[in-house]
Amino acid sequence: MSSVRPVTETEVPSVGVASEPQLRGNLSMFHLLFTVLAFNAPMAVVVGFIPLVVGYGNGIGAPMAFVAAGVILALFAAGFTTMARHLPNPGGFYAYITAGLGRVVGLGSSFLALLCYYAITLSCYAYFGLVLKSLIHDRYHGPAISWWLWGLALVAVVGVLGYFKLDVSARILSVVLVCEVVIVLVYDASVVSKGGASGFSLSSFTPHAALSGSTGIALLFAILCFGGFEATTIFRDEVRDPDRTVPRATYLFIGLVTLLYAGSAWLLIQAYGTDKVVAATAANPTQSFMDSAAAYSGRVVVDLATVLLTTSIFAAALSSHNITARYLYNLGADGILHKGLSKVHPRQGAPYRASLVTTVTTVLGLAPFVIFAADPTLLYATLSGVFGYALIVLLLVTGVAIPVYLRRTRPSDTNVWKSVVAPVLALTGLAVSLVLATQNFSTLISGSKSLTNGMFALVYGTFVVGVITALVYRRSRPDVYERIGRQ
Repeated sequence: MSSVRPVTETEVPSVGVASEPQLRGNLSMFHLLFTVLAFNAPMAVVVGFIPLVVGYGNGIGAPMAFVAAGVILALFAAGFTTMARHLPNPGGFYAYITAGLGRVVGLGSSFLALLCYYAITLSCYAYFGLVLKSLIHDRYHGPAISWWLWGLALVAVVGVLGYFKLDVSARILSVVLVCEVVIVLVYDASVVSKGGASGFSLSSFTPHAALSGSTGIALLFAILCFGGFEATTIFRDEVRDPDRTVPRATYLFIGLVTLLYAGSAWLLIQAYGTDKVVAATAANPTQSFMDSAAAYSGRVVVDLATVLLTTSIFAAALSSHNITARYLYNLGADGILHKGLSKVHPRQGAPYRASLVTTVTTVLGLAPFVIFAADPTLLYATLSGVFGYALIVLLLVTGVAIPVYLRRTRPSDTNVWKSVVAPVLALTGLAVSLVLATQNFSTLISGSKSLTNGMFALVYGTFVVGVITALVYRRSRPDVYERIGRQ
């Protein structure tokens, strides 16, 4: 068995691209943080997910669900960021799982990650088309343009931006993100200034409230609202001083998301009152936040929030496109997929061919749903559910790989907390989350039993295809097999 050691991008000569341009960028810690937060789509979470956690999860205990999810991921990050220092590879989960659990499991996980981000990319376009169609036609009485035309327009815009270096996307995403957060904070401040429905209550933070209702669904949806922080390592070759930037951005992301979502959930509860909020959000989860914003902040804030919901989805689509393109780039650089995918633009330093392939496959992925007139609401829900479930599987497998790798290599600067205690605690929480996700998958995708079984088959089947591909390469192309994960 070959020894595991850190491999840098400059060592990619094994795939025949050493003399060609490599990924590069100049992202600061804040630009990286904003890029990852943009993938998370804070406006969409506050408008669409927080009411679900309240109405269908653990009711007024919803803030504690976000706190619990934040704690689990902070524990996960202890080992995750430690491994990032000792494995300077921009492959993210793919590289870490390969280093810890071997090439076969690693390649299976990379295929699953590709499905994960491809699904959320398609989901973003469906959701964008749905929201913008409603905004233009229902709100402003404009033409009733089909959702998929809006979606394809966004595909074109994202495709163009994906051609340029990540710094360009980061600047745009930073502006969009700041606007989203400002509107959410304006709403929060309005509720605070008016004292809520009947004063403020801290009952949301009691054990009784936290464990009430459907705690499993609450935790499941809360963890999904933290999606995207893997990007801090995916983009490591395009940031300044990655050994410092990646850990800082990762912890800041987890901390800010926990505070923003737990705080906004608590203030939404205070806005309706602890005795009325569950009924209100359960009855109309998609509109309950906007109704509350109209009552506390006024129609102007609601109109701005509606517009920013579309820009939030745009930001998420751009971020997920960039992540998907870099997964294709890494698989091309490792020789698993065509090596042309690892081509980097000489001036932009971006994986422009992988980005173009991502754009083309996105159009091809949307085409069947357009041809067969699929309901975009169901399409969005199903694809988001596939992303969420696949993400939890990847987190769990990575959670196993990290302590295995750290205990095997025993880096001198790693203590027991980072290599054993924190990863095991995180793994326990993630294992519970996967069980809950499996039990509630039909709720997650808003689908029938047959659709649920089909999506299970898609998720685990994709992982198996990756495993089989690795085994085939091990037997017929050992040189390619050795390059999996650049170990």
